[in-house]
Amino acid sequence: MESRGPVAPPDELEIAAFSDAFRRLEDQVSRVVLGQGETVRQVLVALIAGGHVLIEGPPGLGKTLLARTLALALGLGFRRIQFTPDLMPSDITGGSVFNQRTQEFEFRAGPIFTELLLSDEINRAPAKTQAALLEAMSDRQVTLDGITRPLPKPFFVMATQNPVESEGTYPLPEAQLDRFLMKLLVTHPIESVEVALLDQYMAGFDAAHLDEVGIVAVVDRATVDSMQRTARRVRVDKQIREYIAKIVGRTRQHPSVDLGASPRASIALLLCAQVVAAAEGRSYVVPDDVKELAAPVLRHRFLLQPDAELEGVAPDTVVANVLADVPVPGAEKP
Repeated sequence: MESRGPVAPPDELEIAAFSDAFRRLEDQVSRVVLGQGETVRQVLVALIAGGHVLIEGPPGLGKTLLARTLALALGLGFRRIQFTPDLMPSDITGGSVFNQRTQEFEFRAGPIFTELLLSDEINRAPAKTQAALLEAMSDRQVTLDGITRPLPKPFFVMATQNPVESEGTYPLPEAQLDRFLMKLLVTHPIESVEVALLDQYMAGFDAAHLDEVGIVAVVDRATVDSMQRTARRVRVDKQIREYIAKIVGRTRQHPSVDLGASPRASIALLLCAQVVAAAEGRSYVVPDDVKELAAPVLRHRFLLQPDAELEGVAPDTVVANVLADVPVPGAEKP
């Protein structure tokens, strides 16, 4: 009998296969990243939705560990850039270098040419350097010396920033903030999780040697691509699309908001809701899928009034107010 090579994965997966792959990814990453199940889920949703995430939290909470573990579980290439005030755009994108042997300039790719990029402490670099990521995050390409070079597929940026320190930092421009599909907030673990973390280290765990932990790739690049295609065909009824538009539109009318979220926020919420629905094994979106990720999708996309900030109004409070104010499709009126 004639032997056959490996069968290529289909362009799309069945919803059940999508849900199974998503949960296996969650379980694999959560073996190492303890007590961060919600963050792991949200990062995976952003990846499958084709976006990027900004993770804000104090040092030592496992943000880098999450990125490295995720890359292993996904079977993707991984690079890390430590952002500093003296980091140059060419340190990210690469550039042309003169080859004395050939007497010609040749392009040497920078660390951005990878599939999963960790931009550590992104707000420590000046705006000029931060801007080097804009084209890459938006168009999945890098243009240098008049030549446009495509980035690998998938291309996923996880950026981190420390909310505590302000010395030597540069606030991210609004244009760049809007390029992040979600902004995630990571906090300190509860006591039981911290004890489990200590137990893990007593058993010999070393974050510097993840290859010894037994993290395996449960999917590959082709499967990730198939999952992305599958999510895009999840049905979103008109009343759900109207619900999304009303939520985003209401941020522009909230009394505590100076500048509301843009239509890009509506698109982001739609894409994320499709992934959540598929992860739950459904081929259609329900209102709870939208509400689940409203805060991480919206919290960085509008500007609060100065008076509201002084009064301690938080972006998540505004999102909660908006969700409470917008009628849920299909809900019975009291």
